[in-house]
Amino acid sequence: MASRFQSRLVGTIVLVALGVIILPDILDGHKTRYKEDIASIPLKPEVGEDSGQYEILSPEESQTELPESPVEPKETVAESQRPNPAAEMTDTVATTPKEVPEVNEYKDSGWIIQLMALKNSENAKKLVADLQKRGFIAHTKSEHGYTRVIIGPDVSKEKLEQQIIELQKITGSKGQLLKFKPLNP
Repeated sequence: MASRFQSRLVGTIVLVALGVIILPDILDGHKTRYKEDIASIPLKPEVGEDSGQYEILSPEESQTELPESPVEPKETVAESQRPNPAAEMTDTVATTPKEVPEVNEYKDSGWIIQLMALKNSENAKKLVADLQKRGFIAHTKSEHGYTRVIIGPDVSKEKLEQQIIELQKITGSKGQLLKFKPLNP
């Protein structure tokens, strides 16, 4: 059997719970609820509903005059005096197409800097990421167990020559300036 203390404790908990739950509703009285007036926008205006009238104003006339145009009005040409387009086509001069030799002016215009070749590809990738953060156009190329760090390509040889000096300060390695071959890089 439960002791007297336990019975009183349970009874007290039940009375407090009822007081906390029920008494606020009883003592609160009449609750006023506020509703916001919500007006929905109709998808389609009602038929017969005035959708809005607008007053159309007449244009205002200004006192300034426009300058007269120097071009005189064109005279109408009679149908018999108009030139025949078919006759114009027959009078054309025969032209022979001139063959132009194809010259690839951009064949040797690209340049790259081969900065270094590393055995550890992770170190090469870290270096490339660092150079890209500094604004260089850098990438790697794997070849024969080495990973080459390449800067470029760029069409300006002078710009890359200046970058070689900057790269030597950053990495301590002087790169080689090479021609860029897009088909066999």
